[in-house]
Amino acid sequence: ARLLEIAKRLSAEAAGGRMEEEEEEEDGEEGCEKHREPLSFFCKDDGVGVCAVCRESRAHRSHAVLPVQDALQEYEGQIQERLQGLKDDRDKLLGLREAEMRRSW
Repeated sequence: ARLLEIAKRLSAEAAGGRMEEEEEEEDGEEGCEKHREPLSFFCKDDGVGVCAVCRESRAHRSHAVLPVQDALQEYEGQIQERLQGLKDDRDKLLGLREAEMRRSW
């Protein structure tokens, strides 16, 4: 969920949604709560966005930390793979259901 929020914010920024980003910062939703820095990195171990200061802190220094864009691409790929697997399973089940209905007729 956090990753999706970050992805939405980055998409809005890339699309020129600078005004939305400023509004989110005013609401306190954007950026590190502790350092008020942008969440430029994603800690894979903790599953949270982190700022540059937090990335270098003891809490995350030994963790696997990626730039947000890289994490988005990685997780998007995983989601697409899982979604394709679910679609394949659905198609198989629908085929079995149809075959069973034909057999019962």
